[in-house]
Amino acid sequence: MVSGIGVIVFIFVMFLLASIKILNEYERGVVFRLGRLTPYRGPGMVFILPIIERLVRIDLRTVTLDIPPQDVITKDNVTVKVSAVLYFRVVDPSRAVTEVANYLFATMQLAQTTLRSVGGQTELDELLSQRDKLNARIQEIVDAQTEPWGVKVTLVELKNIDLPQDMQRAIAAQAEAERERRAKVIAAEGEFQAAQRLSDAAEIMSKSPITLQLRYLQTLKEIATDHNSTTVFPLPIDLFEPFRAFAKAAAARDEKDKI
Repeated sequence: MVSGIGVIVFIFVMFLLASIKILNEYERGVVFRLGRLTPYRGPGMVFILPIIERLVRIDLRTVTLDIPPQDVITKDNVTVKVSAVLYFRVVDPSRAVTEVANYLFATMQLAQTTLRSVGGQTELDELLSQRDKLNARIQEIVDAQTEPWGVKVTLVELKNIDLPQDMQRAIAAQAEAERERRAKVIAAEGEFQAAQRLSDAAEIMSKSPITLQLRYLQTLKEIATDHNSTTVFPLPIDLFEPFRAFAKAAAARDEKDKI
């Protein structure tokens, strides 16, 4: 009689231990009772009827999914390898269990397919320079497809874009040509500004002849401060005035003869 009671107590204890489940704060338990879905439970201590009920644990933390490099043919027929990282989490544990067989694998396959599709609709320049736009587009597409599964895609980031060697050389040559073009434009702009300033200065000097004399003296001062063997013989500019007047008279006479 005592042994029979002991067996009953042992069975009861084992049944009790089998029916108690502990779920962490970030876990939820989807329970099936005789194959039918019941509201999910947790966190904390959960009681499950052995044999009658079955518990499936679902992690609600954000999952980081590394998308391996995908061969992508861009819109302008350039083959590149593109890799990305996907962040998502389960927002509805019941649908994550009942609507898809394996939400992790399904989300991975969907992300890979979407990455190839979006990359195939994009030109290489856009793929390299507008990553934020592509990230948002991929996230929108994947999130719309996983929403019925109870999965929320929070972020998509392109990691690496591997270009063929010949394309890398072509891009490097293009960048070098662009830098040379900018250097020439900057040099031409500097020459234009210098010529404009000289023209303004000449106009000012023509209005006030004394400024030319002052500039002449300033040049002599700059030359004298240098340690060189240059010999300068300063001459008053007024000595050149008769020659200038003679040249102007000769030019006027030639014009008159032509008429």
